[in-house]
Amino acid sequence: MKRIIIISVVAVVLIGLTVAKLMGNKAKAAEKIYIHDSDAEILVEEGRPETHTFESSLMFLGTFEPVRQNTIGADTQGKIISLNVDEGDRVSQGQLIAKVDGEMLELQLQNAEISIEGQKNDDARYTNLSKENAVAGVQVEKTKLGLRSAENQKKQIQKQLRNTNIRAPFSGVITKKMVDVGSFLGNGSPIVEITDISSLKLTINVPERDILKFKQQQKVIVKADIYGDRTFEGKVTNISVLADKSHNFEVQITVKNAKQELMAGMYGSVALTNNKSVSALAVPRKALVGSSKKPQVYVIRNGRAVLTSFTSGTSDGEFLEVISGIQESDRIVVKGQVNLQDNTKVKTTK
Repeated sequence: MKRIIIISVVAVVLIGLTVAKLMGNKAKAAEKIYIHDSDAEILVEEGRPETHTFESSLMFLGTFEPVRQNTIGADTQGKIISLNVDEGDRVSQGQLIAKVDGEMLELQLQNAEISIEGQKNDDARYTNLSKENAVAGVQVEKTKLGLRSAENQKKQIQKQLRNTNIRAPFSGVITKKMVDVGSFLGNGSPIVEITDISSLKLTINVPERDILKFKQQQKVIVKADIYGDRTFEGKVTNISVLADKSHNFEVQITVKNAKQELMAGMYGSVALTNNKSVSALAVPRKALVGSSKKPQVYVIRNGRAVLTSFTSGTSDGEFLEVISGIQESDRIVVKGQVNLQDNTKVKTTK
């Protein structure tokens, strides 16, 4: 009995020591974990929007987009028995992408062919009998209509069978795969996404004062940020007839991309020769947050950095014109944005 009591006491002591050790380790680990102080001020460099003169060569910014991008869906229902592509694969127009089980349709087609054969025999028989006035003319007519109906049914089944072979509607790259072998498809179920970048679209926002400088089919000089000063030839393919609230018009430039050196999502710009310089409110491009298509900057208000969207216009590579959204009196962050989130406390240095 005493031995049992002693063993129990020792076990309790060991458990207590273990728990104390674990709690001590937890406390030490908690001391080592860095917890960001949301009230801590982040040091940033501030600047202000300023009036900048854009010289005779104007530049408009945008993002390259694929000329065609479609999600390919099923025109029939059934189980996928083969899938011949993967993400990143290049496909040609008409290439087989996937095969849907069509065994039941093949059986239906066989039944339709048997029905047509029977209808043809009946048609021939009743036609001969009608010549001898052995059957009524209405019976002959019904037989002929039955034959036509059976032939139409066969055509429908044949079309459904063709739809079990899912093919690429145009050449491109498989950028998404939504199914795998064994997946069951319904009518319209998405299978893959095909992106065609043999040509790219560059959409730019042009202020009202510059829109008349663009004409349909006009050739323009296009640059991609990643290639520096290297130029590509573009052509104006669409000019919006409706401006946005800031009096900007969308202009679409098509750039041939046969070697596929450019990719969708890259930043691009269009250079345009102007007959006079333009002075306007601008922010340095280094202050920009996000894409040039939807530009934002951090504006310092009451000691906090507030992420602010604005409408941009012309650019010359170093400065971006401000159409609306930012005032000349605003204080903006020009360095240190990488450490910021919306409404972060900041302290500034000039």
